[in-house]
Amino acid sequence: MVEDEINDKEMPLLEHLAELRRRLLWAGAAFFVAFGICYYFSAAIYAFLAAPLANVLKASGQKPQLIYTALYEAFFTYLKVSFFSAAFLSFPVVASQLWLFIAPGLYKREKNAMLPFLIVTPVLFFLGGALAYYVIAPFAFKFGLSFEDVAPGSKVQIVLMPKVSDYLNFVIKLIFAFGLSFELPVLMTLLGKVGIVSSAGLKKYRRYAYVGCTIVAAIITPSDPISMCAMAVPLLLLYEISIISVKLVEPKLDLDAKNA
Repeated sequence: MVEDEINDKEMPLLEHLAELRRRLLWAGAAFFVAFGICYYFSAAIYAFLAAPLANVLKASGQKPQLIYTALYEAFFTYLKVSFFSAAFLSFPVVASQLWLFIAPGLYKREKNAMLPFLIVTPVLFFLGGALAYYVIAPFAFKFGLSFEDVAPGSKVQIVLMPKVSDYLNFVIKLIFAFGLSFELPVLMTLLGKVGIVSSAGLKKYRRYAYVGCTIVAAIITPSDPISMCAMAVPLLLLYEISIISVKLVEPKLDLDAKNA
């Protein structure tokens, strides 16, 4: 069909490289602008990330505070906050530049098939990060504080004194781990749409997938059992959702094969 014809105009290699360079410049400019803005508000962003711990400390009657033991630790922590915040803030621009680079080489049918995934991907990542920030992190902090021993009669008091860099590493790793894990249905649906995986195959190897999800949860989460278990359960649920989503796209593949 004419509407499915690809733009088959030949483009020299140098023009491809020039186009790639232009897209990378726009993506890089968006990131550096976002980095400057995020660094200006880095203290406020860090306060937002530290809010779950602050709330837990206030609820336990303690003063919410974080310490740093190296001279430049706080400075580099703010740089890291700005970097990750800029990556998140500039992602729509970077993704749009990537799409503008590859879209001319796709059929219209392929473009229509990809657009829903481009919309759903950031939404699922945001949901995963929100779950980590609002639910998992406070629960993990309460669990950690339960090991404090500040009783008056105790010979050695055990008090939590988190460092700014350690806390940031924990929260960022937790948010990104949950955000990426929520992309599992998108990945599996894409693989199912092109015929690489099938719902029957996913069901057949469910037991192995459960073991794999548990191992992945242990690797990508901070090294505590609460975060690992909190990651493993959503991964298993997302795997089951992936089976359903792959099942939904399989008839479309069959229909396309008949019409070809």
